[in-house]
Amino acid sequence: IHYLTALGGLVAIPLILSKELCLQHDPLTQGHLISTIFFVSGICTLLQVLFGVRLPILQGGTFAFLTPSLAMLSLPNWRCPAWTQNASQVNATSPEFIEVWQSRMRELQGAIMVASCFQIFVGFSGLIGFLMRFIGPLTIAPTITLVALPLFNSAGDEAGSHWGISAMAIFFIVLFSQYLKNVPVPLPSYQGSRKCHFSKVYLFQIFPVLLGLAITWLICFALTVTNAFPSDAAVYGYLARTDIKGDVLSQAPWFRFPYPGQWGVPTISLAGIFGIIAGVISSMVESVGDYYACARLSGAPPPPKHAINRGIGVEGIGCLLAGAWGTGNGTTSYSENVGALGITRVGSRIVIVAGGCVLLVIGMFGKVGAVFASIPTPLIGGLLLVMFGIITAVGVSNLQYVDMNSSRNLFIFGFSIYAGLAIPNWVNKNSQVLETGILQLDQVIRVLLTTGMFVGGFLAFILDNTIPGSQEERGLLAWKETCQEECDETRVLEVYSLPFGIGTKFCTSFWVQYLPTCPQRLSGSKRKEEPKSLKQENSFKIRSEGEPEIDIDTRI
Repeated sequence: IHYLTALGGLVAIPLILSKELCLQHDPLTQGHLISTIFFVSGICTLLQVLFGVRLPILQGGTFAFLTPSLAMLSLPNWRCPAWTQNASQVNATSPEFIEVWQSRMRELQGAIMVASCFQIFVGFSGLIGFLMRFIGPLTIAPTITLVALPLFNSAGDEAGSHWGISAMAIFFIVLFSQYLKNVPVPLPSYQGSRKCHFSKVYLFQIFPVLLGLAITWLICFALTVTNAFPSDAAVYGYLARTDIKGDVLSQAPWFRFPYPGQWGVPTISLAGIFGIIAGVISSMVESVGDYYACARLSGAPPPPKHAINRGIGVEGIGCLLAGAWGTGNGTTSYSENVGALGITRVGSRIVIVAGGCVLLVIGMFGKVGAVFASIPTPLIGGLLLVMFGIITAVGVSNLQYVDMNSSRNLFIFGFSIYAGLAIPNWVNKNSQVLETGILQLDQVIRVLLTTGMFVGGFLAFILDNTIPGSQEERGLLAWKETCQEECDETRVLEVYSLPFGIGTKFCTSFWVQYLPTCPQRLSGSKRKEEPKSLKQENSFKIRSEGEPEIDIDTRI
């Protein structure tokens, strides 16, 4: 379930990047990128669940890296040559074409790997707690909102290749996720006590994207077979055909093992590093919110500081691995899968470990990536319209903690959003005005000022911390209310301590307990009670009033 829930984001990110990497006419390489991001997401999920925050939370590609990546690839020296836009002139196996797209990928890899070192430092040093004192809802709201808003061109272009098919995909996704989400579907299941029986499963609520894409894809296939779509590439609607990329399935290998440096040795530029760091900060802030949401939905106590520090640090390691493997993106905690916990009512680390293993195995089968790379363009456009709309709404939803009757807050949010759209648009059209004569500095300025999430987030951060306003007015009290909840320390240790005896052996040393990633030593009275708590069952149940029980599995 968690793997299928994350499917939309894992597939969409490589397909969006492929256009700026000059790969729009090379679906086979697109398939390799999709397989690589599956594989790396599996590794990062296992690292996060076993050694990171220790919550049942899936890792995958992040849209926060997408905006600065596109800004970097839009620099004059990285724009795609005109001949790569013409399918008839592209020979995917020629050394010239391979060097064109791999040189851009290597530049992305280098920027992501260096920027990930910043995230590793912030996490394992405990600096994330200090930074969160100054980052409130008024900073987070425009930052996350501007992750998706500037991408409306990409979504519109993809959907515009056939608006009828895109509208159909959107219709099915909305139908399943909104109108039919509370309609259970009886499915056969087996349990030891009840043996074979039918269980009610909210299938439409769990798989709205997968079902919507599958049905629309089948309709496109039927319309292609009956020649309802034009066969001339110059005619509108041609990109909705399912046989355009049909040969990619026959060309893709059955088994392909992704490995670090598969596209060559990464290269580094200052412009790319500073741009990706802006995405790293946004990703970190969003992940902290995901940790608390995941703990609440899975019935676990709020994550302590040492678990959050480990989580952010391990996410940084995940981004480092993603850069080394060459996904063209980083990794972050998936909000969609946090929502899936509330639907399935099962908060089990073993389930997420299984999902990570599935991602690993799927990433080694080249045919699977090729299948997703052959999705018709209008279907991708419909998916992007829905996903970017949700990301925008998630950003705006952070304002629920803020007093929006305050003219101060209205000004900060409105101005930050508008400046985050206007300034990058102006810089793209008038970049020569900002030229200093120093190439590296010019590139850094251009990448930062054309990244809307950096412009809007930076302005919101400065204004929110300098314009006078109370903690309650800024939303800091309500936003941090969950974080200050007190819980039994022994239960916190049971959930968040490191596995395989590392937490009980390594972290009990006198000097190690002061590391930001290790829990504080318990007082004497609480220490005596610890063995009793550790003898409790590996899983327990928590039930909120009026809600079904949630199974919490603390094994591993």
